[in-house]
Amino acid sequence: MQNVTEEEIKFPETIEKTLSNPDDVYKIAIQFQQIMMIYESATKQLETKLDILNKENKVTGRRNPIETVKTRIKSPQSIVGKLEKKHLPFNFESMTKNLNDIAGIRVICPYISDIYKVRDILLKQPDISLIEEKDYIKDPKESGYRSLHLVVEVPVYLSETTHNVKVEIQLRTIAMDFWASLEHELHYKTSTKVPESVRRELFRVAETIAMTDREMEEIAIELQQMD
Repeated sequence: MQNVTEEEIKFPETIEKTLSNPDDVYKIAIQFQQIMMIYESATKQLETKLDILNKENKVTGRRNPIETVKTRIKSPQSIVGKLEKKHLPFNFESMTKNLNDIAGIRVICPYISDIYKVRDILLKQPDISLIEEKDYIKDPKESGYRSLHLVVEVPVYLSETTHNVKVEIQLRTIAMDFWASLEHELHYKTSTKVPESVRRELFRVAETIAMTDREMEEIAIELQQMD
């Protein structure tokens, strides 16, 4: 891990206001960097597991249930904002205990059945513990959003310590990811409240995409049966 210089320390203003001693800022920055390294290591472990699954399917000639894998770690500003929104103190114990999505992985699958296949394969592994599961495919959000969300815990082994780290995994089809990305972009680009007419249109498009997902899977199953 690289050393941190004072020029590289960029903490949200909310934190810096609570610290009168510059040395305290430096110490917290070092500690924060170490914690982020642990979260990054957890995502890398899961990413490696998914890569192994991809290679296994390639070697055995089976169809790959994974299209792409994306990872991300929340920024300090985002972490502080979420803690403030939940009216929680900003400290490392509060952060690791109360936030499940500091580290995240998004797995994009060709078909809906692939989502549950990947889920089952991951949860069979002895070093992965399921903490929480929210199935927005079977029970979509009011907006029409669909995805399977898992919060899992994986051990990260350092030279002298072991840390059980929570990672959020989002599993979506290509079509679900397309809709969610555009919907997020629409909300991100405008500061005004989204009109009800636009919300209804987004929901209608989400339903159309969900129907397309099901129809494409039925076609795939039919073609597989012809082989």
